[in-house]
Amino acid sequence: MDVARLKADLLRDEALRVVVYDDGTGRPLKAGGGLTGHPSFGVGHNGEKPLSLRAVQVILEDDIADVTDALDRALPWWRTLSENRQRALANMAFNLGIVRLLGFRDMLACLEAGDWKGAATASLDSRWAAQVGERARRIAQILEEG
Repeated sequence: MDVARLKADLLRDEALRVVVYDDGTGRPLKAGGGLTGHPSFGVGHNGEKPLSLRAVQVILEDDIADVTDALDRALPWWRTLSENRQRALANMAFNLGIVRLLGFRDMLACLEAGDWKGAATASLDSRWAAQVGERARRIAQILEEG
């Protein structure tokens, strides 16, 4: 079978969707919205079917690239931090999103100034730290110790 032709057929008949949608209505799914058919995404992929490990790895790589690109745009100095501190900041951005991370003004100012203890303390003085618990303590330790 010519897989390239099958892909072309499926792209024509299913379409490529980069958002999760209701295959019963064709409309994007929204939180709290009703579902007529099945959640779907990609090229007719049934969202109720588990993703392969390979697919999850590709999505993770794309998400990491998105986070580091957002950090590069919003905080150009972040690449001057040690690799461990960069990883900790990227971890926070992955969890919070760049907009919410930028709300950690005191922590970011401390990081930029090299005040590692202040950055760790500021990161823990947040609702986020209370919500994620051990993750926040681990990240704060990395921010402080590098």
